[in-house]
Amino acid sequence: MRSVLYEIRGVFSLLYLVVNTVFWVSLLYTVTLLRLTLPFSIGRKLCGKVAIWIAESWICFNNAGLVLTRKIEFDLTGLEQLDRRAWYLVISNHQCGVDIPVLQKVLYHRIPFLKFFIKKELIWVPLLGLAWWALDFPFMKRYSNDFLRKHPHLKGKDLDITRKACEKFRDNPVSIMNFIEGTRFAEAKRDAQNSPYRHLLRPKAGGIGFVLSAMGDQLSFILDITIFYPAGAPGFWSFLCGRVKRVEVHVEKHPITPTLLGDYSRDEQYRIRFQNWLNDLWAEKDERLRQANSQL
Repeated sequence: MRSVLYEIRGVFSLLYLVVNTVFWVSLLYTVTLLRLTLPFSIGRKLCGKVAIWIAESWICFNNAGLVLTRKIEFDLTGLEQLDRRAWYLVISNHQCGVDIPVLQKVLYHRIPFLKFFIKKELIWVPLLGLAWWALDFPFMKRYSNDFLRKHPHLKGKDLDITRKACEKFRDNPVSIMNFIEGTRFAEAKRDAQNSPYRHLLRPKAGGIGFVLSAMGDQLSFILDITIFYPAGAPGFWSFLCGRVKRVEVHVEKHPITPTLLGDYSRDEQYRIRFQNWLNDLWAEKDERLRQANSQL
């Protein structure tokens, strides 16, 4: 009987999220069409601010749905002295699809609206793809090393794309989010890449290196977030059903020092220095997760 109740809760939670998403995305599309047709920059900027308000309202009602349909205990540390008027580069470990709603719940109205770097192909995701585009989420096309060896004239293009995407973020505070492991953690993935960490995949420095190269002088802090699920990383359906009872989130705030700034695509010494800094950060995160697991 208890299992059936969980499934019923999952169905209602899913319906709530779908209806809430359709409602707010419809408003977002309307404002975006108006934004595209207005001839005056002031009007377009105002529409942009309205679009962010719609997106934050969307998240607010998503968060409200989480409270109404389930009880989750959040153990939060390091959230002091966050500022909605600052610019942040946010990085986090990535365990499952629940990470994003957890981050949106924990960081809501503590920092500016989260914007994710998204693969260019995801613009075709039904409903959400155009919503991300309307909210100025940066769509990225990354070139592999093998591809660049065959097409050397495109070297540095990644940084140019990132810089153009970041130009939209200069007028208003923003939080740029990146899961720098590139994919969700799994032991098989960890073993396949010979990761030196027990609870993490290898961090990919290129994405945030490009962001720092493009707008490091404007960013206020790097927020390093560690997400831990004491009962194990859940599936999204399990989360909707209310089987997730507790989540631990730890935030470390790091200043943007001169040693973290440079040209990631062209300065090899800077690239090595930045990668070493990130690897040290990831080693500390792995130790934090080890300690959390040892207390279970």
